[in-house]
Amino acid sequence: AGSLSSSTLERLKGFVCPSEPQGRGPLGPGNAGGGSEDADGGPEDAGVSVTSAPCGISKSGYTPLEQQYLQIKEQHKDALLAVECGYKYRFFGEDAEKAAKQLNIFCHLDHNFMTCSIPTHRLYVHVRRLVSQGYKVGVVKQTETSAIKASGANKNTLFTRQLSALYTKSTLVGEDVNPVHSLVDVEEGECDVVTDPPESYLLCLSETWDKPRKQLTIGLVAVQPSTGDVLLDCFVDGSTRCELEGRVLKVNPAEILVPSDLSDSSHRLLQSIVTASVQAGDGVRIEKRESAQFDFASAMNTVTEFYCHTQDSGSRPLSSIASLESPVVCCLGPLIHYLTEFNLQRVLLSFRHLSCESDGMVLSAPTLRNLEILTNQTDGGTKGSLLWVLDHTHTLFGRRLMRKWVSQPLKDAQSICERQGAVCEILESDSVTLPSVRALLFRLPDLERGVCSIYHKKCSTQEFYLISSSLSRLGVELQALLPSIQSQLSSSLLRGLLLDTPELLAPAHNFLKVLNEKAAKSGDKRELFCDLSGFPVLQERRVEIQSVLTEIQDHRTEVRYTLRTPTLDYVRVSGQEFLIEVKNSMVSVVPSDWVKISSTKAVSRYQSPYLIGRCRSLSQLREQLLIDSQKEWTNFLHQFGEYYHTMKKAVGNLATVDCLFSLAEVAKQRNYYRQIVIRDGRHPVIDLLMGEHTQYVPNNTELQGDGRRTLIITGPNMGGKSSYIRQVALVSIMAQVGSYVPATEARLGILDGIYTRMGASDSIYKGRSTFMEELTEASEIITRATERSLVILDELGRGTSTHDGIAIAYATLEYFIRDVKSLTLFVTHYPPLCELEKVYPLHVGNFHMAFLLNEPDIATDGSAGQVQPEFITFLYQLTEGAAGQSYGLNVARLAEIPEAVLHIAARKAQELKNIVDARRYTYKDTHCPKQWDTLSAEQLSLAFC
Repeated sequence: AGSLSSSTLERLKGFVCPSEPQGRGPLGPGNAGGGSEDADGGPEDAGVSVTSAPCGISKSGYTPLEQQYLQIKEQHKDALLAVECGYKYRFFGEDAEKAAKQLNIFCHLDHNFMTCSIPTHRLYVHVRRLVSQGYKVGVVKQTETSAIKASGANKNTLFTRQLSALYTKSTLVGEDVNPVHSLVDVEEGECDVVTDPPESYLLCLSETWDKPRKQLTIGLVAVQPSTGDVLLDCFVDGSTRCELEGRVLKVNPAEILVPSDLSDSSHRLLQSIVTASVQAGDGVRIEKRESAQFDFASAMNTVTEFYCHTQDSGSRPLSSIASLESPVVCCLGPLIHYLTEFNLQRVLLSFRHLSCESDGMVLSAPTLRNLEILTNQTDGGTKGSLLWVLDHTHTLFGRRLMRKWVSQPLKDAQSICERQGAVCEILESDSVTLPSVRALLFRLPDLERGVCSIYHKKCSTQEFYLISSSLSRLGVELQALLPSIQSQLSSSLLRGLLLDTPELLAPAHNFLKVLNEKAAKSGDKRELFCDLSGFPVLQERRVEIQSVLTEIQDHRTEVRYTLRTPTLDYVRVSGQEFLIEVKNSMVSVVPSDWVKISSTKAVSRYQSPYLIGRCRSLSQLREQLLIDSQKEWTNFLHQFGEYYHTMKKAVGNLATVDCLFSLAEVAKQRNYYRQIVIRDGRHPVIDLLMGEHTQYVPNNTELQGDGRRTLIITGPNMGGKSSYIRQVALVSIMAQVGSYVPATEARLGILDGIYTRMGASDSIYKGRSTFMEELTEASEIITRATERSLVILDELGRGTSTHDGIAIAYATLEYFIRDVKSLTLFVTHYPPLCELEKVYPLHVGNFHMAFLLNEPDIATDGSAGQVQPEFITFLYQLTEGAAGQSYGLNVARLAEIPEAVLHIAARKAQELKNIVDARRYTYKDTHCPKQWDTLSAEQLSLAFC
């Protein structure tokens, strides 16, 4: 029932399906077009060929509704159109087949098109389902009301309809898709609101190739229409698109806008990201646009026109827009075109830079993945990531800010100290003010999205009341706390945030006073404004309605006299007002020109000609009042939108406070210590996952730029090497986020970036093998790392032969020691690399993860020369000195490799070890010690292997 194949449709061509007689069945409000539809497209059209997208039918062969649909569809070919028809929304043709398949609803043939329908009150559910599957959905609404249409000259024509909204994954803004289900107790935030994922960015990128320099520059603009967050960036990238990948992972877009001539390397990268997102259960949508829109001249014209003709407080002046890099302008132009389709272009009036190396620590794409900063590598979820450890926020807007903090740690010492000072005060202060402030953050709606929805003039009355009442309450309660905040708090960051916010929220009080609470909560726009002095049009319409009501009430005197019933009054039945109810025994006295409306066995209900005329006028006035009220409501939202940037700043202050409380909660729960050598450092994620009952083994770390800045770490497999190096990196990130860290003492200089090369995996979409992927990431690190960077290399060179692997690892590590001079943690299973400690004794130290070894027993009876595999007890303690072996057979035993295989492997390992030792001693005897200490990597690999 979901959809029909082409073969099934071919079989249906021979069938004739007569239409219903005109006027049969109840018609919903506004479905008067159905009568015309049957009149123009009835049985005489039954012989028309049946297809889901008819192409051989003359224009007169379509019903009026179908013609109307085709006209709108011609302008929006890439969207699934949901067309309002009375009390339901209908899909037609291929749109219907796709919608029916995704929504699991019945699809059937009606006249010339396949069709399916959904109820109006469930529109938001079905739109969201279709959007989540990557579709663009358009909502087509009736623009006429039944009463006004019935009184006009076009009363016998089809209802006019037009596209009212478009929706994609990143543009779910509006009353249709964000309804407030109920407002039980708005004052305490107890309400049921549809919420979106924390991040729903629309990312647009452009590419500019500089032939003389052979250099690719990428412009990037990321916009989140639902929150008003706009990020700009421009950067040079290589063939691996490592820089682009890092930014895409940070932004985590729901939708990507690209030119049709995007380069193959970028396309492969985006395709791999899309595939990974689908596997994680939330696919990224890619929208391709004409490459001409991305040309600088065309984009600049669009940008200039947009910013010249848009007057908005808080918006960027045209001069600042003109100073943007050309690749960024090439993104802004297409974005303006695209968002204009959704009526969301105003969100581009203010923006900030996504990544500025002077402001924040650089976390490359491999670092974000390998250290599991934002998501884990198991299922792509948040649990098990650093973000999961640090995020104890209570608001949705606070959660979004915490993600930004974690993905781009600070690099400015003063800012770091300000955050740490605020966290310290939250932890150590005895003031009752801070608990009171934190209590305000519980059960708040998503104020950031709500304020932005008002700014777009797309929110419902329920959502407006919810947001404005929450803002007003926060402003009043923070205002009451101002004296204690000034006298009791010493943190400059906390004081600044909390003292500024009440004044920023003050405008919300005035807007709330104008509203009728009951009408706002019920969505009744006709009764929405309690004081009509500022709304003369509505005031006049109310007077007209009251005048008609008075005339109707005065008409009762005449009705009572006619029916000789002094106490008679109008009745209301099934929504029909002003009915004259007469007992059937009294029907004889009813005038002949009265119209019977309904009847039962006992009574009949009538309306006089005068009542019919007055009721018609009343319906027209009420519908006109609704239209006028909608216009005034839109103007009202526009007035509130003038304070958008003020409200957004206030919500940003609250989000920052929420994040600071979150960091304090982390420090309190896990017994973290302040400041950023590391003494007794712990891995924050493993420590939390292991819980209270399992003791995590802490380790010390000491790296100094002018001293020992490189640690070569060896030891048995599964001994804890990778966990240790991750721990050092995560502690550094936490410190520069402003958090306390899992260590008894930590003193860290500020890092400008963390670069990692870990794991073994190929990249099929990028066309790279495991070893190629490994060396590509190493090349990126060599290019970008500085003496203020932390570099982590885990088993570099293992993807090729032993000789080549050792040579590459040795040369790379020596380059970081001698030339880059970065702080480096190098994990390896190659013993020759440990010789670098002799070459650079001041800057290199050999360490291993401690263990206990039960030596294998060698059989003495000569029976098959059996050798027992070693058994290792892991101590997980970083210890000075190099480990002689990796003891891989111990891991093979843990993996339950059969004993027979283990015995053969142990014997073979012993044979190879004896051969290597013999070569080593022979080679050393033929070279003097001085030469031995200065051998090249190639010579060392030949000697040892």
